[in-house]
Amino acid sequence: MSIKPIRIPGPDHPITIERNPGRVVVRLGDRIMADSRNALTLREANYPPVHYILRADADMTLLAPSAHQTYCPYKGDASYLSAPDLPNSVWSYESPYPAVAAIAGHLAFYPDRFTISLE
Repeated sequence: MSIKPIRIPGPDHPITIERNPGRVVVRLGDRIMADSRNALTLREANYPPVHYILRADADMTLLAPSAHQTYCPYKGDASYLSAPDLPNSVWSYESPYPAVAAIAGHLAFYPDRFTISLE
């Protein structure tokens, strides 16, 4: 049995989460997948910012659960959903570690598969 490492964000690997003050719209072609004025923006180390959107602000009828899972030592286990013709293109941390608890139940969309606009 393998034990998953758990790491705490700090000066060597900072993570911040802030409410996005604007509107975040996620599109797949002409279809709006999510539209939120309550998105959270997570900034982690040197990675690009990731916008986490409440499920209530996403069109969940367009997303199907996937068996795919990944693990982040800073955030925990991620589960995935698939958009039409885009397997494993949306992820969520249902029970993230305490340092990032604010993103629980939110969705994140891969920016190379969707058009994500900040308005």
